[in-house]
Amino acid sequence: MKLRFRIFRFDPSRDCSPYQRTYAVEADSEERVLDCLNKIRWEQDGTLAYRMSCAHGVCGSDAMKINGKCALACQKLVKEVLSDEILVEPLPSFPVLKDLIVDLSSFYAKVDWVRPYLIATNTPEKERLQLPGDQHKISEAIRCILCACCMGSCPVCQSDERFLGPAPLVQAFRRIFDTRDEGLEQRLLAVDDPEGVWGCVSHFECTRACPKEIKVTKHINELKRVIKGRQD
Repeated sequence: MKLRFRIFRFDPSRDCSPYQRTYAVEADSEERVLDCLNKIRWEQDGTLAYRMSCAHGVCGSDAMKINGKCALACQKLVKEVLSDEILVEPLPSFPVLKDLIVDLSSFYAKVDWVRPYLIATNTPEKERLQLPGDQHKISEAIRCILCACCMGSCPVCQSDERFLGPAPLVQAFRRIFDTRDEGLEQRLLAVDDPEGVWGCVSHFECTRACPKEIKVTKHINELKRVIKGRQD
């Protein structure tokens, strides 16, 4: 079938303002949006810029906005986004470096701020053991690939750049509920802030956008309950 893609274009080094360009592509319904972008870049316009790496929904590099929804281009099939024109735009909330590539520096800085690593003073002879039930508590959060789809979808992130955001809070959840971690109190104190967990007002857009089907809003609300429980 022949598809029409309307793609956001902007090169700050030469363009005064963003614009959109339309491309016609032959594709099967089972092909992915990423396959179509590759056809455009390889066969029609080598200047089109976007990120991709594994192309299998693991690295999270090809997150973008497709027909108004943040998603991974390598996971979205043509049949799922079929319309008269398929609109492809960069992730919202981030500065555009070129076309569909955004600057994620602020996002990674927020992830780094929650210290996404194990805090532990003891050094075991072998691995750090954990009961299956304890691991199950964080197993869903572990699936986060830091694609930033949740950040691009979050209305709070779009209006308040100081808000920590859903992905960093999921990273905090993963460590706060990890029984091997020794930084519980300091981690809870860090996210107990108007720009931390309390900045989330439960729009659930992050949960709807997550390509790994993580219940992001539920995780953030659980953090709120733990913090409130320790204050009562």
